[in-house]
Amino acid sequence: MAGPLAGIRVLDLSRVLAGPWAGQNLADLGADVIKIERPKVGDDSRAFGPPWVKDAQGRDTKDSAYFTSANRGKRSVTVNLSKPQGQELVRRLAAESDVLLENYKFGDLERYGLGYAQLKELNPRLIYCSVTGFGQTGPYRERPGYDFMIQGMGGMMSVTGEPDGAPGGGPQRAGVPIADIITGMYASIAICAALAHRAQSGKGQHLDLALLDSQIALLAYQNTNYFATGKPPGRIGNLHPNIVPYQPFHAKDGDVILACGNDNLYRKFCEAAGCMELAADARFASNGKRVENRKELTRLLGEIFQKRTKKEWVELLEAAGVPNGPINDIAQVFAEPQVQARGVKIELEHAVAGKLPMVASPMRFSGTPLEHKLAPPVLGQHTDEVLRELLGMNAAQIAALRAEEAI
Repeated sequence: MAGPLAGIRVLDLSRVLAGPWAGQNLADLGADVIKIERPKVGDDSRAFGPPWVKDAQGRDTKDSAYFTSANRGKRSVTVNLSKPQGQELVRRLAAESDVLLENYKFGDLERYGLGYAQLKELNPRLIYCSVTGFGQTGPYRERPGYDFMIQGMGGMMSVTGEPDGAPGGGPQRAGVPIADIITGMYASIAICAALAHRAQSGKGQHLDLALLDSQIALLAYQNTNYFATGKPPGRIGNLHPNIVPYQPFHAKDGDVILACGNDNLYRKFCEAAGCMELAADARFASNGKRVENRKELTRLLGEIFQKRTKKEWVELLEAAGVPNGPINDIAQVFAEPQVQARGVKIELEHAVAGKLPMVASPMRFSGTPLEHKLAPPVLGQHTDEVLRELLGMNAAQIAALRAEEAI
């Protein structure tokens, strides 16, 4: 197998998005990721539709498009954890794995004999990653956690959206489940770090990832702005709290984003736009002054942008080396020449759908290039294969487990 994690086996007991996102990252990196799902039902997110994946004849399948976004590269094995035989299967698979990834509520897996302390006895090298809403400690640890509530509780919605009183004002969630995704990303990093530590020490460990912790970390400079001032930052729409101009402007026929991240870029913009008087103006000469006088500068630049079309602005600013760009819808994203040149959209052979469009991993390696081979699996697609391959089971043994509804 290709990829820097080739030879690593991951047992993925997680569902929906945060855990599966981490599992997909590990699969992209070359790990063999075995996804454990409930028989007949599977991962909750298989039902998060419409839209649904279409089969080769264009008919809806039972799998949502949502599910396919986070389960590329995995093998699906159905196991009934409520059955002792199912619990024993997971223990045996954990003994053969490097990483176990789960997002059950605090304490749930211990009831099945599948907690970290229990599996550590079977496999001391196991890296056991728990992803929960609030973590393994603290007064909220037993609460369920979902992305939307975490975006609100973790401060994201207090700084996202237009200000109160403005048109469309009020708190807004991000357009994707950002708390889930960033937790999955942090989990991926933590697992890779734990694998590096194990390579030196020979020991596994328990990783404790929480949506709330990750969402707060994602606030980045909004946190430190609060620490510096003692005042919680508010919603300012598409404006940047610390950089001006760094926002969209209305051209004759649409919006253009202008991103002047330093004083030099601001002067370049003024030169290209024919408004050097705004570069010389003491009110706007430095970023700090521009932040202080944001309202007036925005008004003046708004008038200037109305003089050209969106296409004219993009061409003018591109020639001047000033960062800018249109606001694309997703169809326009995949029509961008740069996106096409980078091979961001790929197709994988799906068991039911045939060629299934996917988004490639953005991680690029010169020495261990990634290969996307497995489409998101249909439910239980690899159950027999994995039980034969890893546990040495024969057809009769697998049939007996199926008759007992353990798989």
